[in-house]
Amino acid sequence: MIPSEHGGWSLTMEPAVLGLIVAPSVAGAALTGAAVVAFVLRTPLKLVLVDVRRRRRLRRTAMAARAAAGLAVLLALLVAIAAVNGDGALWQPVLIALPLFAVEFAYDVRSRSRRLAPELLGTIGIGAVVAVIVLADGGSKSLAYGLWAIVAARAVAAIPFVRLQLRRFKRQGAGTTSSDTAQALAVLVAIAGATIAEAPAAGVWSIGGLAIFHVAAVRLEVPRVAVIGAQQVVLGLTVVLVTGLAAIAP
Repeated sequence: MIPSEHGGWSLTMEPAVLGLIVAPSVAGAALTGAAVVAFVLRTPLKLVLVDVRRRRRLRRTAMAARAAAGLAVLLALLVAIAAVNGDGALWQPVLIALPLFAVEFAYDVRSRSRRLAPELLGTIGIGAVVAVIVLADGGSKSLAYGLWAIVAARAVAAIPFVRLQLRRFKRQGAGTTSSDTAQALAVLVAIAGATIAEAPAAGVWSIGGLAIFHVAAVRLEVPRVAVIGAQQVVLGLTVVLVTGLAAIAP
């Protein structure tokens, strides 16, 4: 019942950590917990819905249903804590992210969650956590959405790159065009976050550095899968720390 997407843990936690760096609060802590619970909830819920769609009831179906119910109660409790302790405007980013989750959910039910579209949209959607945490502490909408743009850019850069590296590791053969295009798009998203909203310039530069690393890495010998994962954790934390510290700098 535990999610097997190891990279998903990092991409789920990065927006929450960034939000807590910029705007630490009780509501923010509750929202961080809610993000983790929602990520874990997705796995048993997907199992239940896939089995319902296929009109079958297995032993795992009942186990998954019980796990999903318990996690849903915990999620509701954490959301309630955030609502009581946070600013009223904090739910606006969630409403914006809901269509992204809906698309991801539709792929999940059809057992197609490993496709690029649901991975990207779901990760960008969970990035709303940083905006919600900032707004819960009374922060400005411009900063909240600017930070969301940075974590969205991080996802856009990372996911196609990792998918390409895994294909290269399995010697399945793949060109670099998809990853290279994603790096350019990620930089544009980060620049838009700084232009339209208040994404810190340091955050934009960190995305630029990430993109350069990815462009170079796909042209070198591909490392082991564990190394690819470790690299992404370090790179993601670097983007979070650079962006967060820049946002709170006087």
